[in-house]
Amino acid sequence: MQQAPQIIDDPAGARFLVPRTAFTSRDVFDREYAAIFDRCWLYLGHASELPEPGSFLTRTVARRPVLFNRDKDGEFRALLNVCPHRGAIVCRERRGTSPAFMCMYHGWTFGSDGHLMTLPGSSGYPAGFKRDPQKQMVPVPRMERFGDFFFISFARDGEDLATYLADAGDVLDLVAQHSASGMQIVGGTQEYAIRGNWKLLAENSFDGYHAACTHSTYLDYLKNANGALGATPLAGVGRDLGKGHAMVEYSAPWGRPIASWVPLWGEQGKTEIAAINAALEARVGTERANRIAHLNRNMVIFPNLVVNDIMAITIRTFFPTAPDYVEVNAWALAPHEESDWLRKYRLYNFTEFLGPGGFATPDDVEAIEKCQIGYAAAGEARYNDISKGMGRADGASFDDEEQMRAYWREWDRRLAMAEA
Repeated sequence: MQQAPQIIDDPAGARFLVPRTAFTSRDVFDREYAAIFDRCWLYLGHASELPEPGSFLTRTVARRPVLFNRDKDGEFRALLNVCPHRGAIVCRERRGTSPAFMCMYHGWTFGSDGHLMTLPGSSGYPAGFKRDPQKQMVPVPRMERFGDFFFISFARDGEDLATYLADAGDVLDLVAQHSASGMQIVGGTQEYAIRGNWKLLAENSFDGYHAACTHSTYLDYLKNANGALGATPLAGVGRDLGKGHAMVEYSAPWGRPIASWVPLWGEQGKTEIAAINAALEARVGTERANRIAHLNRNMVIFPNLVVNDIMAITIRTFFPTAPDYVEVNAWALAPHEESDWLRKYRLYNFTEFLGPGGFATPDDVEAIEKCQIGYAAAGEARYNDISKGMGRADGASFDDEEQMRAYWREWDRRLAMAEA
């Protein structure tokens, strides 16, 4: 077995290089699943998606079918969506409400907690067969909750979720504090795929350097849309949040439904935004309220959870199926108590810029796919340069690449640890 490609991390020379074979090698891809996706905490879903006992949804997480549900007592559960009999998918629906789940192959039926309830042709089985632990649906090895965000891990050991999240946990708290009554997933799921390596999407998600060039059409559109921009300049910092998590945090001229008004929303909107801001200050204090209301955040929680708290809030996960192909799922998050008109602008912002048919995502997909095509020359043109801002004495700017270096150092560490 060949050694995995190594990054070149040279602080003295202000040089950070990533080998392009990390984006193309099938061997690296297989090692990533073993060292990262099979070991890390991975986002599963939000509590608001399961509003009552019996609620369920099905998702694919790190190539495994998972049933995320609440049992009859309201307890949240994550079960491998696989029948213990012959391995068929038990629940075939995307979401719904049900007290039990029946496998369509032979009719084995399981309760909402995964226990085997009924067994057609039970006379052919020995006494006590239904109580055999191996005949029950298998729970995911670990599931933990941080606020209303649920994560799972397929590793039976390792650090707890709060420790794993490090300083990213405070950013999730910032998102939760947008609302006094709780946040909720709004609408359905956006699903799309990219013909590119999954780590390119991670990089792109908190890359402040590409915005002015790649998204110039959107910025021009906002300038020409009367009242769509305020006077706030685009400026901020890049932050290493520990354990491979990182973000850019910055001010921007667009409106934020939480409490940052723009003229497009009119005087009535200005009054409502002022009331939201006053309530926010009373609840969390002036300093934190200003950060929530007036600063934007693009965060990546290693390895594959993106939280964009910008002109709308997006939760996005992505899982690769090959070195050059990744499947993406995204959801909009909003306060429960939000007014109808503000919700309208929030969802408009979400689809206009962040959605797969909006201004930003098609630009990003194009850039990622063009990078992947370029990596056909990885044997000769060997490295990506991710050194912008390296060694800057006054801290990383939001359009530097410190956040990417934090991510890549964790990637490098985990692959090296697995090899050791």
